[in-house]
Amino acid sequence: GVTDPRRVAVGGASYGAFMAANLLAHAPDLFACAVARSGAYNRTLTPFGFQSEERTLWQAPETYMSMSPFQHADRIKKPILLIHGEEDTNTGTNVIQSERFFAALKGNGAEAKLVLLPHESHSTRGFESVMHTLAETSDFLDEHMSLEAAERTEKAAAAAAAEAEVGAAVVAGGDLVSKL
Repeated sequence: GVTDPRRVAVGGASYGAFMAANLLAHAPDLFACAVARSGAYNRTLTPFGFQSEERTLWQAPETYMSMSPFQHADRIKKPILLIHGEEDTNTGTNVIQSERFFAALKGNGAEAKLVLLPHESHSTRGFESVMHTLAETSDFLDEHMSLEAAERTEKAAAAAAAEAEVGAAVVAGGDLVSKL
């Protein structure tokens, strides 16, 4: 391949944040990490439609559930940085979206960081908030996409594979047989 997925991040704001989170859940080998700003991660919190979905949650519950990264938080194993304005006035992206998604990620063992921006709405406008967002994003990407981070990820994956290989056991005829 041309690109090293250990050194590529995905990111977006609003619907792009929803996309970035879904990519970590459904295409985990494509990206090293994600940065998601002001997203809607639980579509059940927007029950009367979203984007081009005109059906309600009660008319299409499977769609709402399957499209929600929140429902797949247990599948997200790559680091994710969530950034959200504390006073988001967008009806679909209230700050509770990021707070609950962060809790779901952490509860499932994911490496996640939540940055809440005081006095900010859906778009970041204040100079201090813009600079804070840039600093958090830069630090996060440096931590998770450097060559050293890629090597750590590779070593951890190799160690996990070796541990799984050594620890594989089969119960045969009442005897526990370990594969070494």
